[in-house]
Amino acid sequence: MFNIRCSLCPRLSDFLSDIRQQYPDYHGLPVPPFGAEQPDLLIVGLAPGMHGANASGRPFTGDYAGILLYETLYEFGFSNAPVSESRDDGLVLKRCRITNAVKCLPPQNKPTSDEISTCNRFLQAELASLKTTAGIIVLGRIAHNAVIKALGLKQKDYPFAHAALHRPAKLPWFIDSYHCSRYNTQTGRLTKAMFRKVFERAVKQMG
Repeated sequence: MFNIRCSLCPRLSDFLSDIRQQYPDYHGLPVPPFGAEQPDLLIVGLAPGMHGANASGRPFTGDYAGILLYETLYEFGFSNAPVSESRDDGLVLKRCRITNAVKCLPPQNKPTSDEISTCNRFLQAELASLKTTAGIIVLGRIAHNAVIKALGLKQKDYPFAHAALHRPAKLPWFIDSYHCSRYNTQTGRLTKAMFRKVFERAVKQMG
């Protein structure tokens, strides 16, 4: 499972060491999952952001991408507040948990394929611990591919497509979404309405 002292990826470990020196008040370590221990819904993002999750130590907290995510979680009853500001802000997730495919901040927000593969063991453990009825919302193509790998599936059988629902036999179902990044939301690639429809489909699937 998650290891806050993980140093399996030398480039990421060295980068975080430099970040801790540059920003001593930042978390600057692998970012742990956040939310319910036995969720009905798992959100999987890509990796912590420099001045967001890497600073706060909580997924999507302080990231621009977290604005739309936490607003939507609140709208659908998965949290007690629409804004995530810090680890001690009192925010509680209900029936939901958030994690990342890569737990450490990568330089230029771009993990290498080897780093994604190395970190996949932690995602695999997280998915294996899910209830059989639980589902996943996957944010972006890289996270999608990481989930496919962690579930032991073949990439060609589950192509990424926004709002696509995948239901592999005897495994958690999952729904793809474009990542709620600043670029995607500001260019209109992902609108609030589009993101909301992903959650509508997930809630319907949850029953």
